[in-house]
Amino acid sequence: MNFPFFIAKRYFFARKKTSFISLISMISMLGVGVGTMALVVVLSVFNGLEDFQRGLYKSFDADLKISPKKGKYFNCPPALLQKIGKVQGVESITQVIEENVLLRYRDAQMVVNLKGVDESFLKQERLKKMMIDGHAILDDNGIAYSIVGSGIAVKLGIDIDAFFTPLEVWYPRNKQSKTLDFYATDAFNKQNLVPAGIFAIEQQYDDNYIYAPLSFAQSLFELNNQRTAIEIKVANEEATANIQDKIQEILGTNYIVQNQDEQHASLLRAIKIEKLFVFLTLTFIIGIASFNIFFSLSMLAIEKKEDVKTLYAMGADSRMIQKIFLSEGAIVAFTGAIVGLILGFTLCWLQQSYGFISMGIVGALIDAYPVKMQFSDFFFTTIVVVLITLLASYFPAKRAANVEIV
Repeated sequence: MNFPFFIAKRYFFARKKTSFISLISMISMLGVGVGTMALVVVLSVFNGLEDFQRGLYKSFDADLKISPKKGKYFNCPPALLQKIGKVQGVESITQVIEENVLLRYRDAQMVVNLKGVDESFLKQERLKKMMIDGHAILDDNGIAYSIVGSGIAVKLGIDIDAFFTPLEVWYPRNKQSKTLDFYATDAFNKQNLVPAGIFAIEQQYDDNYIYAPLSFAQSLFELNNQRTAIEIKVANEEATANIQDKIQEILGTNYIVQNQDEQHASLLRAIKIEKLFVFLTLTFIIGIASFNIFFSLSMLAIEKKEDVKTLYAMGADSRMIQKIFLSEGAIVAFTGAIVGLILGFTLCWLQQSYGFISMGIVGALIDAYPVKMQFSDFFFTTIVVVLITLLASYFPAKRAANVEIV
């Protein structure tokens, strides 16, 4: 057995002459354990929130989205769609026209984002699990239907069963002009939609989006082959990055091809930044807890001064003495860290399995805090604890090795 570690273990398990040193050692282990547990739990919660956000996007956003690099619209001839469709791994292509419109229903009105999509959108069944009323229909026997966000439905008082009460959709005719004559009879294009269903995803979408047929949007916005985006569903999500690169190569630099994370880069970046700051904050707390290791080793060095002199007399050098006290600090730190990792894992597993900590929000999409454990979080937490505690143990160990021999 390693001799410095053997001596350190004896010091750790032996009864100290000064009970206060034992108390500080226990506080050190407790502080490191609680800090480690908190770090694991909080990082796992942030992972869960990030995954939860991605899950919401999958219901609304396509696997890949093509948009123009400059401007809002781009020409989308059949030849362009054929090129994209020939890329291996592309399962379906949805043409999209998206604009803000004025939506009126009975005596209520509001500005919403109308998203015109072709028939391939419904075949993907992206809204299937998010429908809370009615049916996902956009076109039936020449009648233009709409799928409305739940927030819009509540604000306008939309009744799905009132078939003969349509949604009025208004859009300025001369959209290039900076001024608009509200009194002109031809100032707006006006068309009607029949509300067929209501979806609920997340407030950002529920309060702002309404789906309509692509042909309806073309007529309302007076567009021909112009589109605001092309949405692509891939056959294999693991190959998304490869398909994205191939499509970007085909389209060139005039188009932007984004995956789901890139479509919401700012939000995901904010979550990662918050996770980083929380990591740094809890690391600082663990560092403060490690000061107890510094004090306990300093006092232990004073108590064991005679033992150190004996070891020097038996041929030990200063490096061996330092290793003994460094090992003592490592034992305290690793004991606390292991206990913290086990407790953190247990709490996360219980939350994943039973969801005993509730969000406390009425009407929330999930009842309990989402949690996702990652090996990298456990690994980096362990590395941080080891580095901090070794640093806290270094100076007392060096001081113990410099004891004067009379």
